[in-house]
Amino acid sequence: MINSAVCIPVFQQAIADYHLHDDVDAASNNPFTPGSIEFLLYAKAWIDTVQWHLEDIIRDPQIDPVGALAIKRRIDASNQQRTDMVEFIDSYLLQQFNNVQPAADATINTESPAWAIDRLSILELKIYHMQLEANRENATDAHRAACAKKLAVLLEQRTDLSSAIDQLSQDIAAGRKYMKVYKQMKMYNDEALNPILYAQKSTS
Repeated sequence: MINSAVCIPVFQQAIADYHLHDDVDAASNNPFTPGSIEFLLYAKAWIDTVQWHLEDIIRDPQIDPVGALAIKRRIDASNQQRTDMVEFIDSYLLQQFNNVQPAADATINTESPAWAIDRLSILELKIYHMQLEANRENATDAHRAACAKKLAVLLEQRTDLSSAIDQLSQDIAAGRKYMKVYKQMKMYNDEALNPILYAQKSTS
């Protein structure tokens, strides 16, 4: 059964591993067994961490426009990878709960477990970087104090989100809730669905 105690250490390890090189082009060296939930969570967190830093890079006011376009393309591709990974994790979890018989009055959650886990992964990135800002030696005392307050809120959010994920997992395992996974069907990368792309294709 998936829970926050499994997710958080894996997310933290992926974030820490990325910052050993702090390079968006660094290769991922996933330390977990392929096919395991930890392997999937690490891969998910690595995608999120690289994209976090791509988002930083593209906001450089001095960035070359050609370079900015290339980064934007990478962010689009990363968003697709992130969505695909979340859906893959949901499929994995759906198999784990395959033998659970939902109760007659079982209800569905507003989001699937993997999309809640996605939010937890992003939250760990926020916590990591806000911690850096709260301790940044060349920042003002006012900046560090403000970031420390924000960090406290993020840590509270982690506690609440972790509790919600754990409760959802327990409810699904007990048959009080059931999983139903919808594919996100992103359209902007699809040559058959994005009108800009299929218009160009028809004239080429």
